[in-house]
Amino acid sequence: MSGVCQAAAIALTGLEGTTVMVEAAVTRQLPGMAIIGLPDAALAEAKQRVRTASAQAGFPLTERFVVINLAPASLPKQGSGFDLAIALAALAASRKLPADRLTDTAHIGELGLDGGLRRPVGLLSSVVAARTLGFTRVMVPAESGEEARLVPGVEVIEASSLGGAVAWHRREPGDWSDRAGPVLDRALPPPGDSGHVPDMAEVIGQPEAVEAMVIAAAGRHHVSLIGPPGSGKTLLATRLPTILPDLSSPESLVASSIASLSGSPLSSLVVRPPFESPHHTASSAAIVGSGDSRGIRPGAISRATYGVLFLDDAITGKYNRENQR
Repeated sequence: MSGVCQAAAIALTGLEGTTVMVEAAVTRQLPGMAIIGLPDAALAEAKQRVRTASAQAGFPLTERFVVINLAPASLPKQGSGFDLAIALAALAASRKLPADRLTDTAHIGELGLDGGLRRPVGLLSSVVAARTLGFTRVMVPAESGEEARLVPGVEVIEASSLGGAVAWHRREPGDWSDRAGPVLDRALPPPGDSGHVPDMAEVIGQPEAVEAMVIAAAGRHHVSLIGPPGSGKTLLATRLPTILPDLSSPESLVASSIASLSGSPLSSLVVRPPFESPHHTASSAAIVGSGDSRGIRPGAISRATYGVLFLDDAITGKYNRENQR
């Protein structure tokens, strides 16, 4: 068996990250690949993606058997974000690239069969976790470079393909770029934004209710709005975020990391307090969140972190559910 080569990756459990060392070794067996270390189904399929992508990129793996171990082996791993680290560790074990920078760079990316790199779900959360774990450099797909650079204090290596990642580790020119430093913070507009931003100043009358909302915003208190239909409860609640201050840098990273778990790429940090208003018939999973082998799906409570969670008709919804039993 040849020497063991390692490449660093990040495993996410919600927003918490753990360093995973992808170990690769070549053994004297029939050609093939095995991935061990509690991978899920998507991760176990990486052996097909890695072999095909490596061949397409012009760096075919050794014809012998390659064993991939994801350490620590006791930690369950999921998702396709380990593809890049697995491919680079396997190529290093196949003597196709040097291994000197594989362990001090966090590799995050999914491989396509053509050798291209794609953004995995929760990329921003992975970069934040990598910085927390002590990494000063991450390698991500080129399409996610702007999102990764939202995290300050991390050098971002952008590679559009496996060939570019190999070229960087070989210190050769290729389709990769080296950038550092965060981009300017910009507010992330809500989906379908028409340009109009609700303002508490639009509320006419209700001086006691407006004062109560101002006190709640100043002290981060909960508010219970009770009144007949049409009295302005929803009007006041939807304008509460407009009198809250912008998120601090740590709060902005947390809110943005939660947003990145939804699967959509981010081009800017969430700098305004989020607002969530689930329907009163929403399920427990929609409000609290859920997760399975495909990953974590944050609920309305998590998405409203550092912002406002508006439970409209909460009492009515509870009353109706109890009467249906």
